[in-house]
Amino acid sequence: MAESDSSRPWVPQQLVDFYDEHAARYRKLAPREFESEVAKMLAQHERFMDHECISLYAGTNIMNPRAVRFMSSSVSSRPSLGYPGDKYETGLGYAEQIEIMAVEILKRIFKCRYVEFRVGSGSLANLYAYIACTKPGDRIMVLPASAAGHVTHQTEGAAGLYGLEVHPIPFDGVRMEVDLIGLEREAKRLRPRLIILGGSLALMPYPVQATRKLADELGAYLMFDAAHLSGIIAGGKFQQPLVEGAHLMTCSTYKSFGGPVGGLVLTNEPHIAERLDRIAYPGLTANFDLARIAALVIAASDILEFGPGYASTCIDNARALATALAEREAPVHGPAERGYTLSHHVALRVANYGGGTTASRLLERANLLTSGIGLPLPEVPGDYNGLRMGTQEVTRWGMLPQDMQVVAELLYRVLVGREEPERVKGEVMAFRSRFQELRFVNG
Repeated sequence: MAESDSSRPWVPQQLVDFYDEHAARYRKLAPREFESEVAKMLAQHERFMDHECISLYAGTNIMNPRAVRFMSSSVSSRPSLGYPGDKYETGLGYAEQIEIMAVEILKRIFKCRYVEFRVGSGSLANLYAYIACTKPGDRIMVLPASAAGHVTHQTEGAAGLYGLEVHPIPFDGVRMEVDLIGLEREAKRLRPRLIILGGSLALMPYPVQATRKLADELGAYLMFDAAHLSGIIAGGKFQQPLVEGAHLMTCSTYKSFGGPVGGLVLTNEPHIAERLDRIAYPGLTANFDLARIAALVIAASDILEFGPGYASTCIDNARALATALAEREAPVHGPAERGYTLSHHVALRVANYGGGTTASRLLERANLLTSGIGLPLPEVPGDYNGLRMGTQEVTRWGMLPQDMQVVAELLYRVLVGREEPERVKGEVMAFRSRFQELRFVNG
C-alpha cells in the first residue's frame, strides 16, 4: 500500500485508516531501528499464537523447531536453476542434495512417482496444474464456494485469471458429499477438460474412483486438491487420491502437513510430470528458496516417522470435538450418524450468530482461533454461513480426545452462551498453558 491510498479506491476506508495509523510511525524509523521493531513484533506474535491461544484455524500449524532453524540458513539466498547434477550456477554440489532428499522422501510418504516441490504455495500449485492439464477457454468443474471450494478454483481466482470457464459440481450439503448423479449429468452436458475434487473444508472423503471413471469417459483429467488434507493423507488415515485414480494432486506443505509455507504437485503420470517440470523451470518458478526445502525435508521426516499416529489423533480429536459441541446443542454441521466428520475438520452453522467471520472475530477475543467458511446452506448477507475448525495444531501441542470436552465448552460459552469473550480468555490461556511441548515431531 502506498503512503496515501487515495489512488486505491477499492481498498475499504477503514483498512486505509488502519494502515496509515501504523505506517505513520514506521515512515519515521531510522534504518537501524527496524530490527528491534521486527524482533518485538515477532516475539509478541509467537507468544500469542504459539503459547496463549487455542488455534483451531484450519489453515495453519506449528512447525518442528529443527525445521525452523533450517529456514535461517544462508542457502536461502542462493539461486538453484536446473536439475541436480547440472545446475546453471556453480557451487551447488552440496545444496542440490537437499532437492534430491525432498523428492525421495515425499515420494515415499505420498506413494507417488513424481513430485514437483518448487512451488511457492498451494494456490500456485493449482495454477501449475491448470497450465499442465488445460488451456485458456477450457471448461472445468469444481466445488462451488458455497461448498468450500477454494478461491483458486473459482472465476475470481487462479482458474478465472488463467481463462478457464468454471462450472459447479453438484453437492449434497446435508451429507457433505458430492452428488454423483448430478455430477455425471452435468459433466456429460458440459464435457469439462478438468474435474477438481477437494476444497477448504473436507468433512467426508470424495468419490475419486467414480469420478475418475467419469473423467475417462469424457477424456478429462481428475485433480484432487489436498491443500488441507496433505498431512492426514500422507499419514495414511484418510483416502489416498492418487491410488484411487486422481491424475494429479496438489498440496500445501503447512496446514495439516506441518511444514513451511509452500506447495506441491504430485502425479503418477509421466506426461503430466514432464509438463509440470517445464512449467517450474524455465517457466514460472525458476529460482526457489532452498532453505524452505530443507525445512520441508524435516517436516516430511516427521510424517514418515509419526504420520499414522498424528493423522489418527487429529481425526479422533475432530470427532471428539464435534460430538462434544453437539452434546451442548451447538449447531454442528455434517452427518451425525457418521460422527459429523471423518477428517480433522469440524464445521458449525453460524448464520444465527452473525456469520463465520463475525463469529471467528468474537472467538478471537477469547484467544480461540477459527475462521469462516462457505457451507451449502442459506447464505448470510456479507458473511460466510459456516465456521471452520481444524485439530492439526492442537494435536501437535499434545491435546487428546478427552481434552476436546474443555475446548468445546470454551467455544460454546463464547459463541452460543454469549458470554463475554474477555471473561473466558483467562481460562483459555490457563488451559493452553498445560500444552507447551510438541508431539509427533523429531525432538
